[in-house]
Amino acid sequence: MLIEGRPDALDGLFAFAVALAIAWLLVPLTERGARRVGAIDYPRERSLHQVPTPKLGGLAILAGAVVAMTLFLPWVSSTRALLGGALLIAAVGVADDLFELGAVPKLAGQVLAAMIPVFAGVAVVSFTLPFFGRVSLNHVLVHDVVLLGNVKVGHILTVLGFVAVMNVINFIDGVDGLAAGVCVIASLTFAVIALSLNRTGAGVLAALTAGASLGFLRRGFPPAASFMGDTGSNLLGYLLAAVAVLGSLKTNAVVALFFPLCVLAVPILDSGFVIAKRIKHRRPVYLADRSHFHHRMANIGFSQRRTLVYLYGWALVLACLALALRFVPYSDNHGHFDAVWTAVIVACGVAAIAASVYLLLALEILKLRLSRFRELVGLGVPVSGPDEVDSGVAEELETGKFPAVDPETGEFMALDRDR
Repeated sequence: MLIEGRPDALDGLFAFAVALAIAWLLVPLTERGARRVGAIDYPRERSLHQVPTPKLGGLAILAGAVVAMTLFLPWVSSTRALLGGALLIAAVGVADDLFELGAVPKLAGQVLAAMIPVFAGVAVVSFTLPFFGRVSLNHVLVHDVVLLGNVKVGHILTVLGFVAVMNVINFIDGVDGLAAGVCVIASLTFAVIALSLNRTGAGVLAALTAGASLGFLRRGFPPAASFMGDTGSNLLGYLLAAVAVLGSLKTNAVVALFFPLCVLAVPILDSGFVIAKRIKHRRPVYLADRSHFHHRMANIGFSQRRTLVYLYGWALVLACLALALRFVPYSDNHGHFDAVWTAVIVACGVAAIAASVYLLLALEILKLRLSRFRELVGLGVPVSGPDEVDSGVAEELETGKFPAVDPETGEFMALDRDR
């Protein structure tokens, strides 16, 4: 049984407030508990923080989410399954924060946590393709998969989707407040869209996810006094995946597929870039490195707060595009487009593309190339041309080692930020 549309928009507001208040109040308590059990994140080579920091802040997020789900979602089998999965993935996260689990047990925990709601009905079993109509996965079976009998392909794909979202959120949790802040933006966007489509269960779940994430930021914004750890990042990924699945059920394919991709584009692009780079250089995809966007920004001199401003801004632009596609009346859904409103949508799309290009190219490559050229010329270093500069920049981007930039003057300092 699926979460029905029994809650309303007011329930979403209350769920947001309750989750926010509980997470806000409990974060300091999780810090004390983390210190007692030794769940401390000590600075390492790829770390951006400078002091040992407790990392069980995700338990405050869990408490806020669980209480709000219990109070504001109908007590049906799917709600109980979502709660069970949330508790399991948080337990896996706590174990990882305490004992640093390997990739295999973490992945196994993610799969098991995802299976709980999926096999309780929170799964995509059909979808609509433009020009092809509805495709049903109800009758497509995979026989005897890990002794579960007849497993629907839709179940397998949904479990993979849950695991993917958990990992993309986990991947961006490398700067104080980044994962929580992006989840606030994404969850609020999902909440507005889901409630407008009368997917009130998904809307309430998204709202409480945003509230719990925002409550954590009391102590998670830089300089952070608490880290959410894998406890929090895996849990937030799990909740966002559940929101995307519940919001997509019985919904047009463009809405169901494009909105989640648009709203979660920042963590998806970051993860895709990092995974592709690791595959290219034949490194394990689960092996941590300094290839993430936030690491690269730090390497060229950005403070953590400036990094957050850029990445939050990027996420907001893409969220605005998703909201515009939902609410701007550019089409009557019968192939007729309004010229003025279509121009508004095009403008929103251009802004999103421009922001993405700026951050992916100008910030990460072009700005570095021009700065390095000016530096070499200013130092009197003979440079044969742009190809030589490009070669040096490529080496810096591959190794992750850069001269640091003074944020006040823009000048390069003799400092290796990787040490």
